[in-house]
Amino acid sequence: MREAISEFLLVIEHSRGTQIALLLGVLFFVGFHLAGQAFAGKFELHGMLAPMTDLVRGRLMHGYDKAAWAALVGFLLAAVRNYKKDRRRIFEI
Repeated sequence: MREAISEFLLVIEHSRGTQIALLLGVLFFVGFHLAGQAFAGKFELHGMLAPMTDLVRGRLMHGYDKAAWAALVGFLLAAVRNYKKDRRRIFEI
């Protein structure tokens, strides 16, 4: 088990693409959530449509949430692809 963990950490250490993909995945995930809260939080309807404000705000947040998860999954897939490529390169499998 220790060998597998050591191998994983060694590949992560030498794989710049994997490191960048993991970092960007987390940054975009958090960024989309913060942007959604900032933009949807300021959204307000006036007049007869005012009771629908919470409904529309929830729909907007749902869209930002889906975008955040899509970005995270996309960057994680890129990280896995880079990890596999660099693992083969490092260990010449």
